[in-house]
Amino acid sequence: MSTTPNKLRLGIPKGSLQDSTLSLFRRAGWNIYADGRSYFPSIDDVEIECMLIRAQEMARYVDHGVLDAGLTGIDWVVESGLEVESITSLVYAKQSRRRVRWVLAVPETSPWQRAEDLAGKTIATELVEVTRRYFAEKNIPVKVEFSWGATEVKPPTLADAIVEVTETGSSLRANRLRIIETVMESETHLIANKAAAADPWKRAKIETLALMLRGAIDAQGQVGLMLNVEKANLQTILRVLPALNSPTVSELSDPQWVAVNTILEESTVRDVIPRLKAAKATGIVEYPLNKVVL
Repeated sequence: MSTTPNKLRLGIPKGSLQDSTLSLFRRAGWNIYADGRSYFPSIDDVEIECMLIRAQEMARYVDHGVLDAGLTGIDWVVESGLEVESITSLVYAKQSRRRVRWVLAVPETSPWQRAEDLAGKTIATELVEVTRRYFAEKNIPVKVEFSWGATEVKPPTLADAIVEVTETGSSLRANRLRIIETVMESETHLIANKAAAADPWKRAKIETLALMLRGAIDAQGQVGLMLNVEKANLQTILRVLPALNSPTVSELSDPQWVAVNTILEESTVRDVIPRLKAAKATGIVEYPLNKVVL
C-alpha cells in the first residue's frame, strides 16, 4: 500500500521577483515550472506544493497557515506586522545580488533636503505602515497615502514626495527625482509559519531548502580553479590565490608536483590566471559553481 508523502506548502513570489526566484531554485536543485496562467506551478519534488503569491501578501498567508513557508522581502514582513519566523535571509533581487532600499525621494528641483523639510506634505508609497512609523519616530507630521503603482510619476502633482523601493536609483533619476534619505533596507527572506517551523518534518524540509538556496546564492559570482604546480613553487602560487578558505593541496603521482583547488571571485580571474602562469602553474582549469556550502 502506497502512502501519501508529507507536503510542504511553499509560496513563490509572483511579480518582479518571480524570474530571479525560479532561477535561484534551479541553481539550488529544484525545477519549478510556471506557465504564466496557473497560480500553482509544478515542481520536481513530490514533497513540495508551490503557489504563486504576491510578495506583499506572502506574510499574511504564511501567518494564517495557508502556506507553510514562502519567500518575500523582509520589508513586506515588517509592513504586515505579523509574527512569522524568518528562517534565513537570501540576498538577491530583480536585477542584482544586493539589498534593495526604500528611499524618500523628492523632485530634483525641489528645495527639500531632509525629511524634516516635508512637514505637512503628502507622501505617496506602497509601504504605508513603515513610512508612517518612520515619520512618527522623527515627530514629523505628514500625510501618507497608499500608491497603487507608478509611484515615481506622482510628484509633484499627486504627491510632494514618495517612499519607493530601488536597486540602482536609475528609475528615480529617469523621473527627475532625488533621494534624500533611506527609510529601510530589505532583502528576501525565507519565512515560515510558526506551527510549520515547530513540526519536525516540515522544519527539516524548510532547513534543507534554506541550506541549498544559500549555497546557490553564495556560488554566484564565484568560480572554481584547479591547477598543477611543482612543490618548489607552491608557496609562490598560494600567495597569488585570493582563497575563499585555505586552498586544497593534493599529492599527485609525481612526488615533485601537487594539485591546487580553490574558489575565487570570477571578477578576479582575468588578473589571477596570468599571475599563476607567471608563477609556473600548469594545467589551469576554471569551472563554474552551482552551490557553495560552507
